Amino acid sequence: MAILDGRTALVTGAASGIGSALTRRLLADGAHVVAVDKDEAGLKAWADDPRVEAMVCDLADLDAVDALPSGIDLLVNNAGLQHVAPVHEFDPDRFSLILRVLLEAPFRLARRVLPHMYARGWGRIVNVSSVHGLRASPFKAAYVSAKHGLEGLSKVIALEGAAHGVTSTCINPGYVRTPLVERQVAEQARAHGIAEPEVVEQIMLAPSAVKRLVEPDEVAELAAVLYGPASASITGVSLSMDGGWSAR
Repeated sequence: MAILDGRTALVTGAASGIGSALTRRLLADGAHVVAVDKDEAGLKAWADDPRVEAMVCDLADLDAVDALPSGIDLLVNNAGLQHVAPVHEFDPDRFSLILRVLLEAPFRLARRVLPHMYARGWGRIVNVSSVHGLRASPFKAAYVSAKHGLEGLSKVIALEGAAHGVTSTCINPGYVRTPLVERQVAEQARAHGIAEPEVVEQIMLAPSAVKRLVEPDEVAELAAVLYGPASASITGVSLSMDGGWSAR
């Protein structure tokens, strides 16, 4: 029997990158997956799999978030976006958007699914945070603020959920080879005034001892530990896979 037989997972940002890798791993472990993304075209990749319920939802629309399914045993808050600019030039509307998607939507989803988890005496919330939940970088005021907030939210849920068999954790990767990171290369090049080929080496991997991008499947493998057989006492923690960035 697969470890998630009879369990339903919800993954945000499931159409590509880390979310797609997480969905594949959850399916391999026997879960039924509610795959959520605003990218309708990307979600069509799951159209032929009866184990996947693809749902188009823009997490910036909090009313739409509140209408997502509540009968969820395993919630993976993964969806993200980025904007790079100095604080004095940062668009306030963009700041609010990033906090809505990266922090308020995870709160709304957790609030929605926790009663079901409590009633079943088992639940897992895995938050795909970032090394930026632990460390700051210039030009990323909204992203760093949101990820730091997500870290705090995760710890509060861990304390409240412990008596109900619910754990809450964060995964903190460095730069992962995803469409989001690929888009950042051009933004970072503009912000730092360097050529795009120099961004990965000189900016993205400069703080990391391990000079490589993290692969999405690696994030999914770590997530599997956090919902697997040894996960009952792993809660309220942030597990770094940042190549040594946060060791400095």
